[in-house]
Amino acid sequence: MLVACHQPNYIPWSGFFHKLKFADVFVLLDSVQFPRGTSWVNRNRIKSPQGQLWLTVPAKRKKLGLQKIQNVEIDNTHVWGKKHLLSLIYFYKKAPYFNDYIDFFIDIYEKEWVKLSDLNLILIEEIKKWLEIDTKVIRSSELEINNTSSELLIEICKSLGADTYISGIGGKKYIDNKKFETQGININYFSFAPPAYPQFWGKFISNLSILDLLFNCGKKGFDTQLKFAKLKK
Repeated sequence: MLVACHQPNYIPWSGFFHKLKFADVFVLLDSVQFPRGTSWVNRNRIKSPQGQLWLTVPAKRKKLGLQKIQNVEIDNTHVWGKKHLLSLIYFYKKAPYFNDYIDFFIDIYEKEWVKLSDLNLILIEEIKKWLEIDTKVIRSSELEINNTSSELLIEICKSLGADTYISGIGGKKYIDNKKFETQGININYFSFAPPAYPQFWGKFISNLSILDLLFNCGKKGFDTQLKFAKLKK
């Protein structure tokens, strides 16, 4: 069994979903610390005539100290949902596949979400359906594992009966391979270098939220990218 882990990012880029597709079980690391600074967990980029545009979900932080992602609440004193929806409509309304997806986001942004992780999970699950990915997605908080770093990943693999862990290529810098080997767990490294695809608004910008790819190219755009996603030992 192949297991991959990643923080539950907000409307992630397409590489997130290619990594998800390679796994049998994909674990959203909601039991780890929510970064103090900027984070992909509560923001991502789309494209506008001025270049990249950040869509940020405001998180409650004041006087809360260190928080686990699973506990982070959205600061709904900010009118962020309407802003995100209007940005998608304004910048993508002429995109070829806009009408295939926008109704879902109209529904999403009309609701008042409390937990950031709940919002991100439903977005990830819906996009996964659009891409016809059948990988099981669970939250690390469901496993009740209290370790950190490599030990956390090893315990997740062991609890799920996995013999292979899929890491992003950047994981080579911090993963302790020997600890995995000792537990009989192989490591495969995921790499992804997608080509340019048709976009509005001038020069191509890479690694935007997958929404940019979906609105412009639909599911076929994601399928075309698959040959540029690789697993290596």
